[in-house]
Amino acid sequence: MATLEIRGLTVTVDVEEGTKEILRGVDLTVKSGETHAIMGPNGSGKSTLAYSIAGHPKYTVTGGTVTLDGEDVLAMSVDERARAGLFLAMQYPVEVPGVTVSNFLRTAKTAIDGEAPKLRTWVKDVKGSMDALRMDPAFAERNVNEGFSGGEKKRHEILQMELLRPKVAILDETDSGLDVDALRIVSEGVNRAKEGTDVGVLLITHYTRILRYIKPDFVHVFVDGAIVEEGGPELADRLEAEGYDRYLAARA
Repeated sequence: MATLEIRGLTVTVDVEEGTKEILRGVDLTVKSGETHAIMGPNGSGKSTLAYSIAGHPKYTVTGGTVTLDGEDVLAMSVDERARAGLFLAMQYPVEVPGVTVSNFLRTAKTAIDGEAPKLRTWVKDVKGSMDALRMDPAFAERNVNEGFSGGEKKRHEILQMELLRPKVAILDETDSGLDVDALRIVSEGVNRAKEGTDVGVLLITHYTRILRYIKPDFVHVFVDGAIVEEGGPELADRLEAEGYDRYLAARA
């Protein structure tokens, strides 16, 4: 049973005016098999939480702890975090010219497992996952995300999740820019990955539409860099009906 534990996390970022505090003491625990939805308005710090856990150099952790199975995540390099079992599906996946999808995936799998996957099994696994995500097999020989549409980039992120089998997957607004069909296909990919590996999922989103496909066990409302309310799936339904105004008013 893997456990990602965040305690009192405070994070700043440098801006033109100086240093701005984004996260203001976040407490959160994600265990194997659990799905946690982080919901909140634009600019509330949801993506900062994701990138701080993953180790993005833009963000400075000024307080608190992040551990995975008791190990200090904040002391790890970005690649060490990935090898330890953390996975981040980015809101805006980057292009990697000169590196094909097939080479990228196999290199990443080798780095995480410490040995190269058996080629015959690996090719079968990649093809099966791509078929399920309705990705053209030709994408395997294209450069990573180069010329991909928004939906194709998101499918590639979930392809990585399915094949790399992390302990905890952080999905940063995976639903943004997806049409109804792509949203369903991507969500089904996340659910397959969960069933096969018992991965813990931290799902960051503005909207409840993805939660119709990926059922959360816990919902956390994020406003002004902090969790202001927590509950079960019914909380997401209430947010759909009422929005975030009452939380914003309370913080004003």
